Amino acid sequence: MLRRVATAIAASAVLGATLVACSSGGGSTASGSASDIEAALKKGGTITYWSWTPSAEAQVAAFEKEYPKVKVNLVNAGTNTTEYTKLQNAIKAGSGAPDVAQVEYYAIPQFALGDALVDLKSYGFDSLKSDYSTGPWNSVNINGGLYGLPQDSGPMALFYNKTVFDKYGLTVPKTWDEYVADAKKLHAADPTKYITSDSGDSGFTTSMIWQAGGRPFSSDGTNVSINLQDEGTKKWTSTWNQLVEGKLLSTIPGWSDDWYKALGNGTIATLVTGAWMPGVLESSVKDASGAWRVAPMPTYDGTAANAENGGGGQVVLKQSKNPALAAGFLKWLNNSSSSVKVFLASGGFPSTTADLNSKDFLATAPEYFGGQKINEVLVDGAKNVSSGFQYLPFQVYANSIYGDTVGQAYASNSDLNAGLTAWQKSLVDYGNQQGFKVTSK
Repeated sequence: MLRRVATAIAASAVLGATLVACSSGGGSTASGSASDIEAALKKGGTITYWSWTPSAEAQVAAFEKEYPKVKVNLVNAGTNTTEYTKLQNAIKAGSGAPDVAQVEYYAIPQFALGDALVDLKSYGFDSLKSDYSTGPWNSVNINGGLYGLPQDSGPMALFYNKTVFDKYGLTVPKTWDEYVADAKKLHAADPTKYITSDSGDSGFTTSMIWQAGGRPFSSDGTNVSINLQDEGTKKWTSTWNQLVEGKLLSTIPGWSDDWYKALGNGTIATLVTGAWMPGVLESSVKDASGAWRVAPMPTYDGTAANAENGGGGQVVLKQSKNPALAAGFLKWLNNSSSSVKVFLASGGFPSTTADLNSKDFLATAPEYFGGQKINEVLVDGAKNVSSGFQYLPFQVYANSIYGDTVGQAYASNSDLNAGLTAWQKSLVDYGNQQGFKVTSK
């Protein structure tokens, strides 16, 4: 097995990442079996679980009630990058990592190729494939290994403020050309109004490239290819540049108090984002109850095509002293109806096909969305997610330097292609410095 070790220091944060890429697929397979899980759950023990999801506390309580001999120490080690920094530091130190951790899909490859995660195929988890929708399942399968189970899903959709659309005579766009036309019409009618907000976000960019058919990243062990000027990427930039260069996008930072306020008062008319957004709107933009609706993602040629935005699952760390028990907890967490029920009650959008096809789930009609059966739209979106998209084995680092490259194009209202080209150069240089063999097209 060929191993290459490197230390990555993120530009925007102290993010140490030891990357160990293996030619056989990025990590050895832990010994274990389905019977080991049953025995471990029966015997009991204590494991530690790192998670920031709102449903975690209730899920742990439900698990411990079902398996009273198991104690789960729940720790909120921070969200995304904050947790990943702590996790990577523990991996580097050789101790201190949890048994199970919540990790977003884009970050799983970095930890999998760093030989830090248990390949769950050894426990027969690959037989669960049909239980999950395509996008999330592909996101936990990396170079032949299964390094987690999906929890939520983020098929994209168009969330729009119907009150604003009605007031300004906008039609719900079915194509991106129509979306741009709406952006121009809205801002011309009222310069304080914007079709959406986007000051530069790496996750949004990669999702939009994905939906446009772009496949800018590919990796196989230590071999990595980057092409942020492929046909799909240029298809997206040809549309989005019209909004960036035309100053038709709100630059209010996402997730800020001002952003929530703008979503509530109609300053921002739409959001192009993942299916997990309804819960956020209901809890954080209460003043706009009844105004928002959900529509399918606009497309380029009328052919349904979608991508994932956000979402993640849970992984078992190789540092675990009881991996069978950890795997048993993980399987219950993301594959049992009792756990998923708790997750849905907290506003999560499932990755499990049984729940996505549930009549009750599809019939949900929140008052916040004017009684619309929004899950019918979101589930259709999940069915239309195109396959074949990959993240970089150092995507956490890639996202950390996005603002220094593509972000500058947003700041200057200039060509996104220039920013993407700069991002690519930085990523190629970085990857090669860390021991990967990175080619650029």
